[in-house]
Amino acid sequence: MSDKKKKNNNNEISVESYKNKIVTFLRGYNKKLMPVSELETKCRTKKSGHENFAEAFSQLRDEGIITVRKGMKVALCSKLGFRTARISRLSRTFGFAETDDGTEYFIPGKCMLGAMPNDVVLISDIPSRSGEPEGEVQDILKFGSTTLTGRIEYADDRFFLVPDSASKNYMTIMESGNVSFSEGDKVLAEIVYRGRRHAEHKVKIISVFGSSELASACAESILASHGIVSEFPPDVLKEARKISEGGVQEYSFNNREDLRYMPVFTIDSAESKDLDDAVSVERTEKGYRLGVHIADVSFYVRGNSALDKEALRRGTSVYYADKVVPMLPKELSNGICSLNPDEDRLTLSAFMDLSSDGEMLDFRFCKSVIRSRVKGVYSEINRILDNSADSGIIEKYSCVSGEIPVMNELADILIRRKKMRHAPELETVESRLIIGNDGICCGIVPRERGKSERIIEEFMLCANEAAAKLARRHKSPFVYRIHENPPEEKVAALCAMLVKAGVEYPHFQEFSPSHAAEILDNVRGTDKFEAVNMMVLRSMAKAKYSDEPLGHFGLVLKDYAHFTSPIRRYPDLAIHRIITDILAGYNEIWLEKRYSGFASKASEMSSSAEVRAVSAERECEDCYRAEYMKQHIGESFTAKISGVTEFGFYVQLPDSVEGLVHIRSLPEGEYDYSEPVSLTEKFSGVSYELGDTVQVLCASVNVSEGTIDFVLDDEG
Repeated sequence: MSDKKKKNNNNEISVESYKNKIVTFLRGYNKKLMPVSELETKCRTKKSGHENFAEAFSQLRDEGIITVRKGMKVALCSKLGFRTARISRLSRTFGFAETDDGTEYFIPGKCMLGAMPNDVVLISDIPSRSGEPEGEVQDILKFGSTTLTGRIEYADDRFFLVPDSASKNYMTIMESGNVSFSEGDKVLAEIVYRGRRHAEHKVKIISVFGSSELASACAESILASHGIVSEFPPDVLKEARKISEGGVQEYSFNNREDLRYMPVFTIDSAESKDLDDAVSVERTEKGYRLGVHIADVSFYVRGNSALDKEALRRGTSVYYADKVVPMLPKELSNGICSLNPDEDRLTLSAFMDLSSDGEMLDFRFCKSVIRSRVKGVYSEINRILDNSADSGIIEKYSCVSGEIPVMNELADILIRRKKMRHAPELETVESRLIIGNDGICCGIVPRERGKSERIIEEFMLCANEAAAKLARRHKSPFVYRIHENPPEEKVAALCAMLVKAGVEYPHFQEFSPSHAAEILDNVRGTDKFEAVNMMVLRSMAKAKYSDEPLGHFGLVLKDYAHFTSPIRRYPDLAIHRIITDILAGYNEIWLEKRYSGFASKASEMSSSAEVRAVSAERECEDCYRAEYMKQHIGESFTAKISGVTEFGFYVQLPDSVEGLVHIRSLPEGEYDYSEPVSLTEKFSGVSYELGDTVQVLCASVNVSEGTIDFVLDDEG
């Protein structure tokens, strides 16, 4: 009996064979759709083989190779023009899906089929209104996110969830367990039932962050929606505490250059606690020797340790308002790895020999130990440089008073050299949020960028360039920081916008950094600069990480990497690990075998983590800005138009607060939209153009959504 059964099993058609049969028959079928029953017949599915056929069918469907349409008919996705994609982000009325080749499709809300972030879906093309790819979700192959954030509202004698994204409609709350909540609370929910539309999803409440009128509660929900958590797993904390309790031991100095005799010191903001870079500088016969000394985090965070895996997952520290979600536990970030003054610290040092005109003549890296002389503060160094320092500041920096003028001198040379490379000088408005003791945003001030900030920026750029050159020299796998040339379509759009704005631009065969620099320099100091600056900025590709040395367009550098912040960024930590083995003398064959896969994975995951962190930081700070402006509803402000759309225009206040003037609040008329430069009323000729100064009133705010609405101030 058992032998007979075994014989039958051997005659069964395997799952892989059925998959090949299914694809072959569908490809040769003269129609797009084939009834499933006919397909089964063609495959000659025996009763004993039905299970394998069903498994093959299911796998092909999950892989997005076949799809089942109404009436139980099946087709190859390629025949219908369907392709697989991942839902990358959602808003209340639309979403975006990214295909395997990196193409991003805009998906109107009515075409989402209830898809949520990270769902793997089948999409088809639909006519585009903007010229950008647009699609419709045809099927959901694999569910991604099951959690979402939102606000509790009460209607018809029951509570509902109003999601922060994915829908304008109420979602039914099925259960809440032991979690208690009130109307207006910001909450985290889990989807327990999936409908065919977002409004049909049903949820249970997992946790409550607090009132949606408080920016701090909204920020917590934003972090949760991005998968950013403050707490570290127990095994990670255990490793961090063990390292911290061990302290910096003398035996760790073995095979390190002892640089404790050098006048090395840090320069950072007054509130910084994670000090990962220090500098030294001296004049030489040929010019200057610049030393950049970075915390040797890789000595403590070993590859594949719990600390390393968690750091890779996080990818970067996240900074917003007065808070930080660190990449590494505070025992490392604020403790043993932080280059605190008058304490021995393990470092990875880069020494660059520079000519009198700033050319990099040579460089070398070494494992080292330093003792920072002083915790430098940007504002204090700036006062020394402009001769406004009081006696207390002068005394504090007396141990490095000889180095500061040399640093200033070298930075000026490096800044001039960057200008000679025709690196475009784009400007961005940055601000600092003032948070009161009650956690509420009570002020916003421009973030001043003085000379000492420029000095440190230039020195870090030097070290980053040298690190990338080292990898090239040793033909080692590496994590590069790249900034590719702007896409051709964005350059074409930029030129079209410049024509509309009446701005001349240089003719070119291929757009280069010098062309971008020339466009900016032509309007610098004029009332058109801010608008043109924004146009050029939006035309740029996004910088990212790569295991290929593709260069940096914005900095006009062939070799560039991120080396200087291993406490805060995983790519820096990754290349410290690689540089350590280069210094240990491992050859290129060994380095390739050890790090090629690691460099690729670290680049990809770090790029994704950076995008996630930047989005979360921006969304959090939008909530705090709205919270601040809630105190100024009805007040008048002078603002500049920072963006124009077909539904109105955005204005930005001098402190960086930005909000919308909706077209429905403008004087009655018929408006023509000239993308993205102006909105013009047809009959009166009144026009609102990018860069124009307008007087506005703060009309309303929504802290939960981080939005601010303005209206024109007719009396302004």
